[in-house]
Amino acid sequence: MHHADILRNVHAGMRVVDSASHEIGKVDWVKYGDDDPSTPEPEAAGISPIEDAELPDTLLETIAEAFRGDRLPDEIRERLLHQGFVRIDADGLFSADRYVTPEQIAQVSSDTLTLKVSKAELLKRP
Repeated sequence: MHHADILRNVHAGMRVVDSASHEIGKVDWVKYGDDDPSTPEPEAAGISPIEDAELPDTLLETIAEAFRGDRLPDEIRERLLHQGFVRIDADGLFSADRYVTPEQIAQVSSDTLTLKVSKAELLKRP
């Protein structure tokens, strides 16, 4: 399965388990990658200014929401946007949320996202 395709099966609220089957949190947010051929490029989406005014969830607002409060380096942010990612709402009072890239996903079942890596290997939300 193509990396971009695997994200299509991920949805908010899924349990996330790492490579050792430890539950590390729940899916908070999914962003499909820019390199996904089945999604139009932002400039090719054909949204006119009038339609845009009626759409509160524009692409830029959506992306801004994904990274709200984050202080990720620009190159990491750009890589996440290009590849697509899953943001995990990590369990535990002092746990930082984590970002998962498509290649870190081992499998997706109906309610569980299983990773190929451990929690420690995931990118922490700053």
